[in-house]
Amino acid sequence: MYRGNHPAKVEPGGRLKLPVPFKDSAVAENVTEFFITSTNGKSAELWPLAEWEKREQVLARHSALNPAVRKFKNMTSYYGQQVKMDGQGRVTLPQILREAAKLDKEVLVFGQTTYLEVFDEESFKQSLDANQMTEEESAAVALMLEKES
Repeated sequence: MYRGNHPAKVEPGGRLKLPVPFKDSAVAENVTEFFITSTNGKSAELWPLAEWEKREQVLARHSALNPAVRKFKNMTSYYGQQVKMDGQGRVTLPQILREAAKLDKEVLVFGQTTYLEVFDEESFKQSLDANQMTEEESAAVALMLEKES
């Protein structure tokens, strides 16, 4: 399980060294391969390969002629690459995605429970300031959590 936020740097050549807590979680769960992709070109999603394969199985049960499925597959394939984590906990981010999401320096790595998401630090802070959570969104989340308790 991945949670929280840890700053990191993308090295020249596009290698991202996973922050220690995320690397330790991956090692504990025997994760050595990731599918790195994006659904919007603004961040990188690092999916443990087994988690990504679950999504592929769900999509395989739906028609490839469905416009939403086709668009999702095209987007995630365009940005996506399967990579292995090296012994130092580094993965190489796909060049197309690095360029689109500006992942070439200081980044923030967020745990999103089953996967990691990587944002350009500066872009994320600007987006956060511009998109504060509304009262309606807070209420919707509170309702979801209440129903599940």
